[in-house]
Amino acid sequence: MASPAPLPGTGRGVAGGAAGGRRAAPSRPRLWPEILLLVLCYLAYQAVRNLVPAEHAMAAHRAYEILELESSLHLDVEYDLNRMFTAHTALAVTANYFYAVMHFAMTIGVMVWLYLRRPARYAGYRTLLFTTTLLGLAGFWAYPLAPPRMLPGFTDTVIAFGTWGIYDSGAGASVTNQYAAMPSMHTAWSLWCAAALIAAARRWWTVVLAALYPAVTIVVIMGTANHFLLDAAGGGLALAGGLALSRGAFRVAAHARQPGHPPAP
Repeated sequence: MASPAPLPGTGRGVAGGAAGGRRAAPSRPRLWPEILLLVLCYLAYQAVRNLVPAEHAMAAHRAYEILELESSLHLDVEYDLNRMFTAHTALAVTANYFYAVMHFAMTIGVMVWLYLRRPARYAGYRTLLFTTTLLGLAGFWAYPLAPPRMLPGFTDTVIAFGTWGIYDSGAGASVTNQYAAMPSMHTAWSLWCAAALIAAARRWWTVVLAALYPAVTIVVIMGTANHFLLDAAGGGLALAGGLALSRGAFRVAAHARQPGHPPAP
């Protein structure tokens, strides 16, 4: 049975035949240009994210629409999870810090690991992360959405337990847009981390832990009342769309490098 097609740019090509010899392993990109690229992309992400229209009435109306849709599908689990988290201090506090720290720490950690230990895969997964985030920004702009913690009955666990958070409804609200919730980038980036780790895993426990990470993330984003379940589904769709875009980008680049075609711009 033929193996599934690898992610473009991950260096998983099959070695050539006797005539072509073995394919040379892709070289690791230069470090400083990569760091500069990542920093610029992150700053652009923050800037564009905070330009999302902040109309509370419309964002709250959409939140109620999401709840109604989930209720009709029997998927409205956010309130029960939020109640469970607020009833257990240790769980809520741990979830608050998980939400605030792991989103960036894990993603950066996987990016660094790919660069150092799996350089043949780095470019492909870096591009996938960028295209996924680009689609997320488009979603923020097109569909500003209030998170559950802004609705009556839900508890903002950061405020309730006095912990540090990045998207709380208190002082932190002044430095980030509160309505950039659909799709959930926490979900999209955690799925990206899992995909990158599982694809390169050499031990069974790495696969298990990598698969658990997005599952825990989805529970946390709902238990802390930062996202709806459909936001998480949107994050999965953003990753799928990012994969399609990144594959297309690599195909265009490969076509431009073929003999008889002008070099890629």
